Amino acid sequence: MIPGLLLRAFASGHVQKDRQLTTSGPYAYTRNPLYLGSLLLAAGFAMAARSWWVVGIMFLTLLLIYVPVVAAEERFLRGAFPEYDDYASHVPRLFPRLTPYGNSESAYSFERYWKHHEYEASIGAVVMLAILTVKLILG
Repeated sequence: MIPGLLLRAFASGHVQKDRQLTTSGPYAYTRNPLYLGSLLLAAGFAMAARSWWVVGIMFLTLLLIYVPVVAAEERFLRGAFPEYDDYASHVPRLFPRLTPYGNSESAYSFERYWKHHEYEASIGAVVMLAILTVKLILG
């Protein structure tokens, strides 16, 4: 779960939604680091829950939500940023490449992290851990 939270936090400090195409930080390795972070987070919860039905529900939920969302975002980005096609042809949609794309440098901004309310993912993770802890205790 922690790698997912860290990836989401790192990505949210780089993205400048609707202002410019973000290709720095984790976006130099994958076009969707926030969704990859969510996938890692969900996988961690599913493993902690030790239940195949939880794995199934999380997988189905991610599939039903993220596939159409990613498609819509890609349509928007193609229309908004002419350089998106080149970026998309070099950077994988989800699973990261080994070397960074391009040479764009953008510093991490803690202000963007707060602006995008990414701390809510950490709060959600704590709530889920509390639920799993209660489940373990009451067992």
